Amino acid sequence: MRATPIRSAVKAGSDHPWLTLSVVLAFSAAALWFVIGHFSMTSDTAALISSKVAWRQHEIAMDKAFPQNTDSTVVVIDGATPELAESAAAVLTAKLATETQLFHSVRRPDGGPFFAREGLLFLPTPQVRATADQLVSAQPFLGPMAADPSLRGVMNAVSTLADGVTHSQTSFDAVGKPIAALADALQTVAADKPAFFSWQAMVAGGGDGLQAPTRRFIIARPKLDYDALMPGVDSSDAIRAAARSLALDASHGVRLRLTGAVPLSDEEFGSLADRAWLVSGSMLLAVLVMLWLAVKSIRLVVAILATTLIGLLLTTAMGLVTVGRFNLISVAFIPLFVGLGVDFGIQFSVRFRAERTSAQDLNAALTAAATGIGGSLTLAAVAITLGFLAFLPTQYVGVSELGIIAGVGMVIGLVLNLTLLPALIRLLQPPPQAEEVGSSRMAPVDRFLIERRKLVLWAFAVSTLVSIALLPFVRFDFNPMHLRNVHGEAMSTLSDIIRDPIQTPNTIDVLAPSLAAADHLADRLGKLPDVAQTITLSSFVPDDQPAKLAAISDAQLLLDPTLNPFETQPAPSDAEVVTVLKSTAAKLRAAAGTGAAAGGGDALRLAGALDAIAAGPPALRARATEALIPPLNTLLDELRALLTAEPVTLQSLPQDMVRDWVTPDGRARIQVSPKGDSNDNAVLKAFSRAVRAVAPDASGAPISIQEAGRTVSWAFIEAGLLSLVAITGLLLLVLRSLREVAFTLAPIVLAGFLTLGTCVVIGQPINFANVIAFPLLFGVGVAFHIYFVMAWRAGTTNLLQSSLARGVFFSALTTGTAFGSLMLSSHPGTASMGKILMISLIWTLVAALIFEPALLGPPKEGAKT
Repeated sequence: MRATPIRSAVKAGSDHPWLTLSVVLAFSAAALWFVIGHFSMTSDTAALISSKVAWRQHEIAMDKAFPQNTDSTVVVIDGATPELAESAAAVLTAKLATETQLFHSVRRPDGGPFFAREGLLFLPTPQVRATADQLVSAQPFLGPMAADPSLRGVMNAVSTLADGVTHSQTSFDAVGKPIAALADALQTVAADKPAFFSWQAMVAGGGDGLQAPTRRFIIARPKLDYDALMPGVDSSDAIRAAARSLALDASHGVRLRLTGAVPLSDEEFGSLADRAWLVSGSMLLAVLVMLWLAVKSIRLVVAILATTLIGLLLTTAMGLVTVGRFNLISVAFIPLFVGLGVDFGIQFSVRFRAERTSAQDLNAALTAAATGIGGSLTLAAVAITLGFLAFLPTQYVGVSELGIIAGVGMVIGLVLNLTLLPALIRLLQPPPQAEEVGSSRMAPVDRFLIERRKLVLWAFAVSTLVSIALLPFVRFDFNPMHLRNVHGEAMSTLSDIIRDPIQTPNTIDVLAPSLAAADHLADRLGKLPDVAQTITLSSFVPDDQPAKLAAISDAQLLLDPTLNPFETQPAPSDAEVVTVLKSTAAKLRAAAGTGAAAGGGDALRLAGALDAIAAGPPALRARATEALIPPLNTLLDELRALLTAEPVTLQSLPQDMVRDWVTPDGRARIQVSPKGDSNDNAVLKAFSRAVRAVAPDASGAPISIQEAGRTVSWAFIEAGLLSLVAITGLLLLVLRSLREVAFTLAPIVLAGFLTLGTCVVIGQPINFANVIAFPLLFGVGVAFHIYFVMAWRAGTTNLLQSSLARGVFFSALTTGTAFGSLMLSSHPGTASMGKILMISLIWTLVAALIFEPALLGPPKEGAKT
């Protein structure tokens, strides 16, 4: 028999097993040394798409102009009261600002000295006047407490109210709100439960005046380590540690959560690592079980696994040499290589077992296996390599680099399975093959597929037409937010924020050449029906300032002596507090007993709480002080600051605020917010389209979500067309028959249609993660169908009874069950990838074992076996 390069390679490996193993181990040792010293992986998702794409260039330009807005951690602080939220945000910001080794910057977008002083000016003029009236009305109540900010001062203020009711100067209807609020809080204290009191809510009175949010934000820009799986974990841990040290927790009325680009990314990678032991253990178990069922020999299983693992190591090293580092997509070469490498090993080993039944000599069986399957393996490997390399020219860098690495890996896998695998089989000496490798039980199926060939082909034709009809209903969801664990803190917090159209992060940024141009463009954008609001630096210069400042000035003249007394009382002793609690309780009861005391039930509740606190231990009075006085001091400080408001101009704005909106060279940023549900893809699509019609160079999450989807979709279409052309050309060159090329490619197309149709039926959208299943489907499909076509054209009959069918069956099951274990992942994207991989491999197997034999029909006349 004429020697071929394939037979020569297998013969060299089997004739010189120790030499072959030594050479491979030497290369492996060098590869291991190189990988240990040069391994690098970036978790920067921005690097997955080429920077040459237009929308990415706009995004990069915006990031360069305003780097402080990139890679941020958003600290969301919810307080049981407005005072708790404000106090927590202030102290945590001050604490984090000292952690310069972890953060580039820490700022408050909704607070700080500027907003503390000028906050009222951003309200409508009627609301400013209403606030001033509220504060003036509260003057008699605020006065005693500002002069004596203690529990004693609060009780003196309450006593004044009670005296007013007793002497018919006022009524409980007029003062009922503070009495009821204090009664609620102090009854809770007396019951030894956590109490959170808001003076601001009480002063506001639920009217149109002073209102304060119970949610505050801090934006931190951490220093990231992209060499780590979770680059921002150290900074996030530092934020939580700082919060713990400041007692910012639920027991103190504060809820702190982290979201933003950095925590979202870290949380996603953390969910990938979660259950890793379960996923990897299930995958390994599936591979071992299926390999055993395929080759029925522990020694062959060891040989296949060793060959695959060494190939994986060599591919890793070559990947680092060719690309330099792995990314979040290119690292998928690992399951791709394992799946296809194991397929090569199974095909060769099953054919070896089949040859061993007639050739008991091990070397002769290996050489015969090389003759029988070597050509098919080589053609399949080259075809798969071309398929992967087709991703190289695409703009999806993540998959482009995956294509390079996986393509090189296929060459490595082929070489090892034709050299190392025969050497290991020779060294391990598997026992002689006693039973037939094929399955005679498949004879009825073989006959059915040939005798009822037209029926089978019509059935597949109908299923193909149904799948094609379902294609318009395939959902492509390239919103990365929908791939995340909705129960994770960062994602659930983001979902919470998105519900508020004012706070949503799904905004678009536009870069204008100047502030004047930005204001003009913002006015145009603000008139679009899909836009809720636009913001520029000019938005921080309030309108109607003279009227607002006049109302604030009037209130300041009246309240300044109240809020800033010449002297304040020293802190009372515990005995003084007991005395004032008892006397205030007595006055409340007296007021409730007068004729003017209609509705005095709250007064009696408060009196009872005061008596209980007075009779309790000092610790109980300390808790009452803690519940009332810190928020009182926060309110007084806020009022003092608000009443010192001054005219705001562009020149008087804080420099850090100016830098958030205008670059040093004068370019200005416009922030555009969507109208409607900003988490709805349709809303974001319409919003992006409307804004870009006016500002084509706009950037931001709504645009990047839509454009990334288009880039990825086109990358797969482009790569699919290129690979189809390349593989068709290869098959034509080898097979020299259009008909046989069609026999090879048609089942792959069929499996693809059936996979997409199944996705429609089960409601599974195609996303950034599971779209990776299609290169694997293509690679495995090409291999399987090449095996069958090559066997058929060589004259093999009864394909399903052959050892080839056994190899294909168990190869598909090995790959399918291994990747199916990804469905156990807690990461939604990875789980959906496992689901699609399982579905695609099932249809690939059906197409290979049922459709392909029926499509091929009887062997070619004159074919040589």
